[in-house]
Amino acid sequence: MKKFFGVFFVLTVIVCLTGCGKEDKKSILNKLDKNVNNVNGYKLEAEMELINNEDTYKYDVTVSYKKDDNYRVSLRNKTNNHEQIILKNEDGVYVLTPTLNKSFKFQSKWPYNNSQSYLLQSVINDMKNDSKLSMKKNDNGYVFTSTVNYKNNVNLTHQEVVVNKNYEIKSVTVLDDEGNAGIKVTFKSIDMKAKFDDDYFVLEENMQTFSQTEEETELQMNELDEAIYPMYLPEGTYLETEKTVELDQGSRIILTFAGTTPFMLVEEPVSKEEEMTVIPTSGDLDIFMDTIAIVDDSSISWSSAGVDYYLVSSEMSSSDLLNVAKSISSLPINK
Repeated sequence: MKKFFGVFFVLTVIVCLTGCGKEDKKSILNKLDKNVNNVNGYKLEAEMELINNEDTYKYDVTVSYKKDDNYRVSLRNKTNNHEQIILKNEDGVYVLTPTLNKSFKFQSKWPYNNSQSYLLQSVINDMKNDSKLSMKKNDNGYVFTSTVNYKNNVNLTHQEVVVNKNYEIKSVTVLDDEGNAGIKVTFKSIDMKAKFDDDYFVLEENMQTFSQTEEETELQMNELDEAIYPMYLPEGTYLETEKTVELDQGSRIILTFAGTTPFMLVEEPVSKEEEMTVIPTSGDLDIFMDTIAIVDDSSISWSSAGVDYYLVSSEMSSSDLLNVAKSISSLPINK
């Protein structure tokens, strides 16, 4: 009997040492995954920073998720208070600009085709898909490091995810190989028991969310008196022609660049539709500096500070397209 008790005691100690209370990266990740994917819905508030060299663009972000596959992401630019909404429901993926009475419908696999630092599922999936996932424990919880997939910004290679002792994600920082941050998301509040009205993820309902103040602010900015030039050009590329076409409201400016990597840049003032308009769109969506851009293999289009931009080239790589687009400034440079 004593011998049996002794063996039982040893086995119990071994089990406790190897299993009881053990907090390795796999067990923590499993708890994170369960907390997020076993709920019927959640709502979170966050602050997001997009860092482009010396420029930082800050957003207030509200994410609403309802099982199955319903997302509503509100992105409010903290500089100009301009709001855009990414909406996914059973009908498709949309980017809404309520102040202009426009929405763009995408044939897109968003949010599953790219890392999304503001979506809990996406952050966790990046962690789960990384066979070299690492974790460090500190006094406040855990810090995970995993690879990421930002196909429109391949310089961003990994993320650091801060998790507290209650297995809640507190922040996500996306970095390049040199440790420079490109995206920072700080989660301010998360409600994992959120419930939503039946029409919360309906397109028409969401188009009614703009205020009169936002509408007036946006429409005051729809004049384009002169061209806005990119501050970066690929080597061997130069401005060849500049043409202005008069529109019913304002002017369209067409800049043609020639040389090693030719491209065309079209600029015109934004316009508000009289009735709610859904515009079918090819390409994919990307949060881009102070707005949401439409990106495909040969072009980028976006709206910023009351101006619509369209940048296209059959010769330029996607990375060069993005570099040119990100360099466009309201401050003119030498031609």
